[in-house]
Amino acid sequence: MRVIFFAKPSQIFSGSVLRITLFFCLLVTVIVSAFLGVMYRQLVSEQEQQVAQHLEAETIRYQNLASRLSRRGFARHVIAADNQMIFVSWFNGAHFVGALSFIPEDMPKLPNTRDFPVLAGGSHKLYMLKGGVTMTALGPVLVATRTDHLLTLFDDFIGAAVTAITLTISLTLTLGLLFSKAILSRIEHYRELAGKIEQGDYGTRFPAQGRLDELDMVTQQFNRVLDTLENNLASVRGVTDNIAHDLRTPLSHLRIGLEELQHKPCEQVPEACALLTEELDHCLATFDAMLSLTRIEGGQRELDREEVSLHQICGDLLEMAEALAEAQQQELKLELGEDYKVIGDKHLLFQALFNLVDNAITYSGKGAVICIVQQGQLISISDNGPGIPEVYKEKVFERLVRLDPSRQLKGTGLGLSMVKAILSRHQASIELANLNPGLQVTINFG
Repeated sequence: MRVIFFAKPSQIFSGSVLRITLFFCLLVTVIVSAFLGVMYRQLVSEQEQQVAQHLEAETIRYQNLASRLSRRGFARHVIAADNQMIFVSWFNGAHFVGALSFIPEDMPKLPNTRDFPVLAGGSHKLYMLKGGVTMTALGPVLVATRTDHLLTLFDDFIGAAVTAITLTISLTLTLGLLFSKAILSRIEHYRELAGKIEQGDYGTRFPAQGRLDELDMVTQQFNRVLDTLENNLASVRGVTDNIAHDLRTPLSHLRIGLEELQHKPCEQVPEACALLTEELDHCLATFDAMLSLTRIEGGQRELDREEVSLHQICGDLLEMAEALAEAQQQELKLELGEDYKVIGDKHLLFQALFNLVDNAITYSGKGAVICIVQQGQLISISDNGPGIPEVYKEKVFERLVRLDPSRQLKGTGLGLSMVKAILSRHQASIELANLNPGLQVTINFG
């Protein structure tokens, strides 16, 4: 069931929401007003054009009549003119004939026109006419047409436009406020969830509506950030537990050794001090390794970059680790293919690869066969030991993670973390694969 959250009215009418709503309302109003203005101007232009065409047609008609008819015949046509469509007036020498009893002064000659009012129907109606005087064979003739109906049309259009703009403003504001209310309700819900996260509930996640809109995209991004944060916090807790577990034993040995030191005979004191120093060196080595790892991961350590041959570095590995393998009755092999050169810190790269070979020697057991194979940009280190359970393939790269829960084998649990950090600084990748039996580690410098 979807829960609907409602925003407070004070939130809707404050802040950026109201400003955005008013901006879009103003924008839509301006667009609609401009559109109606263009329509109005086009309507006026078309009506004026129709009036001009009507007057031009009547002018030509009466000029032709005047040239063909006698004064009496022409007068009959002037009197018979339809006063609903056209107003014609002509002075026949004795009086005015037609719809008007006079011709207004200063009337322009057609096609020039002007507007003038007339009273009709016993002064009960006021008509607005537009027209002018045309010269015919029988004298000047006033030709005009009614335009008061156009004024009514224009008034009706303006009224409709005002109504449309008012409805547009009302509808835009209403829709804007409803949209703002929906958005604010989700933001308010997110704010409440953020409060829970702030209080330490890191398992809280922002719900997505499934609309794939901008808020859903931000929600998914925040959830990924929270996943990373929760994983990092879990890693910190794990590292803290591992530090406490790894350092508790040597620190306990130091405390006990110091307590017993005062009771030991003088000849046993140097040996006891050496053992205590060894325990202390182990603790310091753990902290030094963690500090070095942090500096490498954070980019605080500058890389001494140079051209490094993978042939040469693999040869150095064999030379350095061969004695360690023989001590475990193991066989260490090296297979070289086409050489490949990388730009990087030679000492760090050697440290990373040596850590991998040292792990293979330490954990594969006596009599194991360890192979270092280089082919182009790839280096693989494989053994026929017990391998690594699938669930630990990614976990072994975390800090202070050791597959030996009893901590009987010496080590800091930072070796593979250091390897991954060094390879990441060199844009190289590392992959673990079980050989059943054995484990293969592949590094790709491409």
